[in-house]
Amino acid sequence: MLNTLLQTQKVLILDGALATELEARGCNINDSLWSAKILAEQPELIRQVHYDYFAAGADIGISASYQATIPGFIQRGFSKEQAEQLIGNSVALLRQAAEDYWQEIGCKMGRIHPVAAASVGPYGAYLADGSEYRGDYTISKEELYIFHKERMELLKQAGADMFACETIPALWEAEVILQIAEELQMPCWISFSCKDEMHISDGTPIAQCAKRLADHPLVAAIGVNCTAPEYIEGLVRILRENTKKPIVVYGNSGEVYDATDKTWHDAPCGHGYSHWVPAWYEAGANIIGGCCRTGPSDIEEIFAWSKTI
Repeated sequence: MLNTLLQTQKVLILDGALATELEARGCNINDSLWSAKILAEQPELIRQVHYDYFAAGADIGISASYQATIPGFIQRGFSKEQAEQLIGNSVALLRQAAEDYWQEIGCKMGRIHPVAAASVGPYGAYLADGSEYRGDYTISKEELYIFHKERMELLKQAGADMFACETIPALWEAEVILQIAEELQMPCWISFSCKDEMHISDGTPIAQCAKRLADHPLVAAIGVNCTAPEYIEGLVRILRENTKKPIVVYGNSGEVYDATDKTWHDAPCGHGYSHWVPAWYEAGANIIGGCCRTGPSDIEEIFAWSKTI
């Protein structure tokens, strides 16, 4: 799917952060469910954020299912049936926003029909203990398989075009997720959280990850997300050396969080997020969006830049 779309335009644009934008619109997501909490409380607001990202220039939207899991919802008092419904609704809201945008604006502008990618967050996102940036799980492959499979089945049944397997901290978790994608015959991209210019979060070289995934027919793209922007160009170069697949990148804004006063501060480099994008593209990335602390204005800037290449 993504390769076909890249034959019509040089770069595909992803959306930006969902949680950041929900917070900007008044939501309190300080919760173990994070942005998935809003699926139950204000689903229409999630649909509106998806729509606004498409209007800003996104070709691909990512569902609000990153931290939406059956055990996570049950821990917060929902029934299993309610949890299943909410996970399915994450795709329904994204698809509705995509169709609304397409009918109202996109088809008249000659845009491609938006792609609905179902977010599959790592096991560490469910734990809500930061382990999606470490990958130090005390869980077996069999347990991890069970954890991921039921949600992925629900996301496919809800009508997602593909899986966005994102912020993956360990190659072995990517392999488990990919096994399920194979069983479901569903295309996916795999993007890793990374701790420096050469390694994913658990220390595995990104080159090893690229080689492992490079020939798999259901892997539509390989990449990096939820990572400091200054690391991404180097990571993309390594990926491009080791795969011919499309490379997807959506980094964090570069802003720094001060845990003492619980506030965000401007990126030390002094640059805005879109400053980094041309270098990522030149290094080999061709699917580009934003992760934490990015918003529709960043996607607008990426869209404007894409018209110059």
